[in-house]
Amino acid sequence: MSRLKALFKHKNSNILNIYITAGFPALNDTILIVQELEKAGTDIVEIGMPFSDPLADGPTIQASSQKAIENGITVSKIFEQVTEIRKTVQIPLILMGYFNQVLKFGVPQFFRKAREVGIDGLIIPDLPIGVYKNEYASLVDEIDPDLIFLITPQTSNERIKMIDKLSNGFLYQVSSHSTTGAQQDLQTSQIEYFKRVKTLNLANPTMIGFGISNHDTFTAACKYANGAIIGSAFINAVANSTDLPETIHQFVKDISEP
Repeated sequence: MSRLKALFKHKNSNILNIYITAGFPALNDTILIVQELEKAGTDIVEIGMPFSDPLADGPTIQASSQKAIENGITVSKIFEQVTEIRKTVQIPLILMGYFNQVLKFGVPQFFRKAREVGIDGLIIPDLPIGVYKNEYASLVDEIDPDLIFLITPQTSNERIKMIDKLSNGFLYQVSSHSTTGAQQDLQTSQIEYFKRVKTLNLANPTMIGFGISNHDTFTAACKYANGAIIGSAFINAVANSTDLPETIHQFVKDISEP
């Protein structure tokens, strides 16, 4: 059983997934940040692979990606960092990146390397479902990483059910039709969308992301999904930190506690 499946089997609510940009704020901070996130009680860490044209990312994560690229981060370097992380860290780790990065590395080689170093799930937002189903699903079945697909408020119920059948790990429930970024509260239209998805009785757990930034939005999202994903707010916190361990532990505490 994968780490993701084991997590959702034993804990099916209030799951905290924090996104970090690999190689940010400094090139090798990835290792320390993941280690401290686990110590602080984070359930899942999503590691972003910086890319020059990040279609789904808002300005905060775009800026962190640009800085990480300037720092010298590469996909190969990320795999090296994950190898080091796995010497001490047990929680599920997810890689989030774009299909061009996977193609450049080599699709079979990328999937195999991800599994080899201890990655539990992959999020590739610009990989079309049809292309995946026709060209890569059998490869993924062979190598067995958890492929996590995104759904949005514009995704029909029928398509959500189809995506659910092709997914592993969980469904990434994008909270709004926009790029990533923090917001202070959830809108009525978002709540209605969360309720709609919850009534579908999907096979996979759901995690809500985009716009989750504080205790209130995290708690609200968790009423309608198994957990939530926080990215931009965390990136902002570590970007301005003079003490990463202290910043990380305080951030997780502020999200998790009233």
